[in-house]
Amino acid sequence: MANVYDVAAYILKKLGSMTAMKLQKLVYYSQAWSLVWDDKALFIEQMEAWANGPVVPALYEYYQGKFQINSCTTGNPSLLTSTERETIDEVLNFYGDKSSQWLSDLTHKEDPWLSARKGLAPGERGNQEITHAAMAEYYGSL
Repeated sequence: MANVYDVAAYILKKLGSMTAMKLQKLVYYSQAWSLVWDDKALFIEQMEAWANGPVVPALYEYYQGKFQINSCTTGNPSLLTSTERETIDEVLNFYGDKSSQWLSDLTHKEDPWLSARKGLAPGERGNQEITHAAMAEYYGSL
């Protein structure tokens, strides 16, 4: 199975430089739609509901302190299967031209993030997991 760095490397290879926040959201949507379309997780790393939207803490730590991201040298996009690449490509076709703020705002309207943030004030720090089940159920119903 690929990891989040492989997915990030593939996204950056396809779209080029982007903000760390946009990369996090594209990784999130790639995971969500893989759960729906392919009936399996794209990567094993946990997704959490942070104040600015879904975040993979491992990816955040890797890029900590960086605003603009150009590459992911830890990731190997060739480890992705053709089905995984097709899923990510579809996600990038739909979400790839959107701004990081637009993507963050969208996640703030969707059940997986909202449910995981239940009980937290807007902007309050939190690290509740956004489960695969929550993502599959919500995005599968769209």
